[in-house]
Amino acid sequence: MTEFVVLYWHWIVLGVGLMALEILLPSFVALWFGAAAVIVGVLLLLIPSLSVALQVVLWVIFSIIFTWLWFRFMQPLAVDKTKAGLSREAIVGEIGQVLSAPTTERRGVLRFAVPILGADEWPFICSDEVRSGDRVRVTDISGNDLIVNKM
Repeated sequence: MTEFVVLYWHWIVLGVGLMALEILLPSFVALWFGAAAVIVGVLLLLIPSLSVALQVVLWVIFSIIFTWLWFRFMQPLAVDKTKAGLSREAIVGEIGQVLSAPTTERRGVLRFAVPILGADEWPFICSDEVRSGDRVRVTDISGNDLIVNKM
């Protein structure tokens, strides 16, 4: 009986297969396991004397590092922060406190006591002059901005 030898292309095929599996999975974890397998395959191509145990250890280490980097740095950037199209009824009539007053260059920011539609701070437009600390009531929504009146 012959002994099975792991070759560089085995790792590359495993990596591509794991990355293709990511099409069916929503988490992006299989993608990073696949990328780690491809790197181990390339390392094995460059250093053919790597033992199978070291290959597996490298694959685990690279998988952990890539997955950690994804969840630490990249995934927070992918969060959808738009509020467009959200329920008007859930926010109109709510009362908030002005954190920063609007100027000609930027929108104002207000904070609600409890998060509304997933956020406690919102940009706003106001026809009245408001200052930080003033209380305002939401009267309408314009795109992603709230339209408020001073109380």
